[in-house]
Amino acid sequence: QVQLVESGGGLAQAGGSLRLSCAASGGAFVNYVVGWFRQAPGKEREFVARISWSGNIYYAGSLRGRFFISRDNGKSTVYLQMNSLKPEDTAVYYCAADPRYTGTRADQYDYWGQGTQVTVSS
Repeated sequence: QVQLVESGGGLAQAGGSLRLSCAASGGAFVNYVVGWFRQAPGKEREFVARISWSGNIYYAGSLRGRFFISRDNGKSTVYLQMNSLKPEDTAVYYCAADPRYTGTRADQYDYWGQGTQVTVSS
């Protein structure tokens, strides 16, 4: 039922920052767990971070300390702040949501956005 739209992607240089947004509509946003995933060409979709309705946060170990997830329930929006970007971060970034408890597996999320491209140059 919920619809998700990602924005904020683009081109950045290594060491730079980008802030992605995931705007939700059509559902009880405060009751949804929201996750960020990314997929590079030729690679499997991988988990980035997730935040629960209660604010519980979990990051992929390799990204902890560089990426930060947050949510603004008043704006029905989840953010992904990406700092110290590396070329390896280049991928399409997706946000996903589910009203049930979810973790790091993509198949745990029922609702997905269309994705936003992030490209990091060396």
